[in-house]
Amino acid sequence: MKERIVQKKGRIREYLALIAGLEPDCREKFLSDPIYRGALLHYLYLMADSCVSLAEMVIRDKDLRPPQSYHEAFDILGEARILDVEFAYSFAKIAGFRNFLAHDYGIVDAQVICNEVLPQVHEVKEYLEQLENLL
Repeated sequence: MKERIVQKKGRIREYLALIAGLEPDCREKFLSDPIYRGALLHYLYLMADSCVSLAEMVIRDKDLRPPQSYHEAFDILGEARILDVEFAYSFAKIAGFRNFLAHDYGIVDAQVICNEVLPQVHEVKEYLEQLENLL
């Protein structure tokens, strides 16, 4: 299991690098280039989904209670002090973002993605750092 956890963390880092490469001129490209828009949304989805999967892997590895939802996986890591409690509670919103992207619940707004979501990607780095300290 530990090797799979290491591999998943590596994949998340790859997605972070790809997303960082797509950040310049985000709003303009997002509105005008459907291939850019698709690539950015795809990598954001893969990153968010991988964060959820990683949380579930750590829960299994540490033999913690199984989550009833993606959101709860982060709460469990906080309860177990694997993640900082307040950070875990806040970071759990990535599960909702993952679901939004996966199920296409609404129109994806360039303003929201480029000006609100991308500046928060640093939280994924914090998530990985907190898990590094554990593992």
